[in-house]
Amino acid sequence: MIRGTRNGDGIRSICAHTESDDSHVSITIPHESNGFRINQTILNDLVTKKDLQTLQELGGVDGVAYCLETNLDGGINGTAEDIMRRRVVFGSNTYSKTHTVKSFPYFVGKAFKDHTIMILLGCAALSLVIGIKDHGGAFKEIWYNGGSIFVAVLVLVAFSAIGNYWQNRQLDMLSRASNNIQIDIIRGGQRRKILIFDVVVGDIVYLKMGDKVPADGLFLDGHSLQVDKSSMAEDRNHVEVNLRQNPFLASSAKVINGFARMLVTSVGTNTAYGQMIYQMNLMSRNKKEKTPLQRRVRKLAWSIRKVSDLVLVVLLVVNYFTRNTGDDRDGNIGCYGCKTKANDPLNAIKGIVAGAALVISTASPEGLLFVVKLTLTYAMKRMMAENLMVWQPSAYEKMRSITTICTNKTGTLTLNQMKVKNFWLGQKPMDEVASSISSISPRLVELILQGVALNTMEDASKGSSRLMGFEFFGSPTEKALLSWAALELKMDMEKLKQNYSILFVETFNSHKKRSGVMIKNKDNNTGALHVHWKGAAEMILAMCSSYYDASGNTKDMNGEERMKFELMIDEMATSGLRCVAFAHKRVSQEEGEDLKEKKRLKEESLTLLGLAGIEDPCRSEVKEAVEHCFCAGMKIKMITGDHISTARAIAIECGILQSGDEDREGSVMEGEVFRNYTLKERMEKVDNICVLARSSPLDKLLMVQCLKLKGQVVAVSGINDSLVLKEAHVGLSAGSHGTQVAKESSDIVILDDNYTTIAMALRWGRCVYNNIQKFIQFQLTITIATVVINLVATISTSTVPLTTAELLWVNLIIGMLGALALATEPPTSELMEQSPVGPMERLITSIMWRNVLAQVLYQIGVLLILQFKGESFFGLTEARNSTLIFNTFILCQIFNVFNARKLEKKNVFKDVCKNWKFLGIVGIMILLQVIMEEFLKQFGDTEKLNWFAWGTCIAIAAGSWPIGAIVKCISVPELQS
Repeated sequence: MIRGTRNGDGIRSICAHTESDDSHVSITIPHESNGFRINQTILNDLVTKKDLQTLQELGGVDGVAYCLETNLDGGINGTAEDIMRRRVVFGSNTYSKTHTVKSFPYFVGKAFKDHTIMILLGCAALSLVIGIKDHGGAFKEIWYNGGSIFVAVLVLVAFSAIGNYWQNRQLDMLSRASNNIQIDIIRGGQRRKILIFDVVVGDIVYLKMGDKVPADGLFLDGHSLQVDKSSMAEDRNHVEVNLRQNPFLASSAKVINGFARMLVTSVGTNTAYGQMIYQMNLMSRNKKEKTPLQRRVRKLAWSIRKVSDLVLVVLLVVNYFTRNTGDDRDGNIGCYGCKTKANDPLNAIKGIVAGAALVISTASPEGLLFVVKLTLTYAMKRMMAENLMVWQPSAYEKMRSITTICTNKTGTLTLNQMKVKNFWLGQKPMDEVASSISSISPRLVELILQGVALNTMEDASKGSSRLMGFEFFGSPTEKALLSWAALELKMDMEKLKQNYSILFVETFNSHKKRSGVMIKNKDNNTGALHVHWKGAAEMILAMCSSYYDASGNTKDMNGEERMKFELMIDEMATSGLRCVAFAHKRVSQEEGEDLKEKKRLKEESLTLLGLAGIEDPCRSEVKEAVEHCFCAGMKIKMITGDHISTARAIAIECGILQSGDEDREGSVMEGEVFRNYTLKERMEKVDNICVLARSSPLDKLLMVQCLKLKGQVVAVSGINDSLVLKEAHVGLSAGSHGTQVAKESSDIVILDDNYTTIAMALRWGRCVYNNIQKFIQFQLTITIATVVINLVATISTSTVPLTTAELLWVNLIIGMLGALALATEPPTSELMEQSPVGPMERLITSIMWRNVLAQVLYQIGVLLILQFKGESFFGLTEARNSTLIFNTFILCQIFNVFNARKLEKKNVFKDVCKNWKFLGIVGIMILLQVIMEEFLKQFGDTEKLNWFAWGTCIAIAAGSWPIGAIVKCISVPELQS
């Protein structure tokens, strides 16, 4: 109890006394902090300095709660005015960011600082100087020399700025989505879930295993609480937190065992972790690091640039010398370079430099890199709509290579909507007992209720539920048991907690697969204590030497009786039920003190209370998703902590165990068996395992390590297995039921915990890689065709078919838009019919080279024919024939966009009408080309074409479709990596 008075100096004096004695402690509190009886400085020092003395002077946690106007049972008032007042006085639970969402002008300025852009600007300036010196005010020549390169620079800057700006916005959206982390608190007497960033000083927060401490605070009550503070210190030892020796909880610490309630004392930048973030600018989610795929594309782009530069130098040198040959005055053909003026070579060198600058701009890799970046960003946005939050962009390319998926069961393959299907008292179901016995033994019911209500980390909030006036919180298993007890046995959880004191708790974890509690009846003066155990049925059964029948009588459990119980457990498990057993032991007070001292509960000679069969139905859509994964060449392994028979039944229902697999030796195995194998034996057997039951995190880790040693690319889905998620090539954590620690250790968060969403992630990973290959094929076709056509024409006729402006138009407008159109292709079912792509396989495959060469040869052939014979065949002038060549070349690229949609399929129009973005971009390309030809004569140096010429261009370009279909009938060998 806390009492306080105020003296004339504004000093608050608090008198506190505890239940254990009548001693009083007088505490002097500093001046009020905006209405509260304690200021932020004292609150900060309590946790950061672990100041037990000051805490005792304040009256312990009770005294601090009083100063913060917090009711230890009901929390803070929780009104909007109260929350706002606390945020004004003590701050909000957010971290100050030195980097905010950047504006578009910021990325424009950043783009101009790029070394490629700076080189291009220098080349453009040099070209302009040459043009002005040589041609004076001739706009056309000046434009040819430098203006077009400036346009190229502006286009590259615009594309780069747009891509970076969009990516920045998407990353900001992802960052805000990642902050959507909820935690349990109690306010106004009601337990509820809120975002961790809505936590305020004075809140009472519930912590359980796997949670991350959301703010600095003080331990109120709980059991077996251990935290990992490695995020703030190099020491990775687990720290025990309790009320007496160490009641201090620091923000960002990870709860690795136990459960507790904490009183929040500091939030946001007032915590040590918040200060660290502020000072070190820990913006890890917004890093702009290149993925391996982006690095490979950059390497490819620079290779294209080098080849283009080399070809251009040859082209310009040849062009220079061919222009200095001709007929002399006597009609003889030969070189008269020796008769040229003295400054002609200098002018030629200037021309070569200007031309080289042009090719640097047209063959710049920035466009290709921009499209890759935009593809990844676009995929990130689309995957968010599919309930996929991608932490690491590199996960996209890893997903295309996945060969094995290790998936958990609960909530992923199943609905995670658990319900107690049946309960066995003794060796009879409860419904059968109720029909033959007027009433079940009240003593037995009381013991069962103790085991359900008190041997749990979960809680109930009164007055906010439709179920017996309570709303239950916690894991689905615990909520199923609590709901069953409330409905079937009329459990009053609040009364039970008032009547019994919890003396010691052994919390549940995935290693023990059971939890225990030692309790004492507050009204019982005999000193007798009760030990309750709950957990995996076969493990609890092994600890029992007797059992209660429905009348409450204790019966010895001999070998025959034990076999009957084992058969009951196996029958429930075979039906797909999770079997949970309850056991009880009465101990003396002296024995209880000894157990508390040893920090372990009695685990032998227990009496079995009952068996509960919990149903968790499979998701209806899972079987189809599993079949798609099998068709895609991936193996699926279910790793679960459930009974081996339960695991087998669920695996059969989901299609993971196919016909013939269930009878194959080694397809279903328990974790302990797998763990006890030698490394050699594990390596031999790991491929055959389809189901690993009764597994621990260590078993999962061993399996992933074995699969990786065998060269498999492994994806793992999990809820609380952070080490396994980090070990896998791709870690997928559950968004709804996964712990915050698991989410931070994963690459992708499955927001709806659904296996079909995991299959969608695999499909998207393949889609991103496939789309990048499509526009690489598209870009290669443009680049090779452009270089070869200009090279052949220049050597043959000393004229360049494609002018500077036209080259810019092809590479920076048509090429970029075509690549963007291909980047919008959604994932298709065809992707799941292909085998996984190895991580070291070539980015450009033999199939892509086949497609590229076919289109390049076709385009070179028809354009060179037009170059040499177009004027005479169509009766066109030289200028109009050049326009015809340019228009045909552009339309060939637009038609080729459709060919690039399918790398192997002959029908390139399948589902094209469903992708309105693709059709919209292609429509824009056509519209821009019409505008270029008909209205921008000055820019492109083009002539208007009549309807016949347009029809000719379209007919020639359309020829790329049958060429593309025919060439796909030619099989090609795979290139060796």
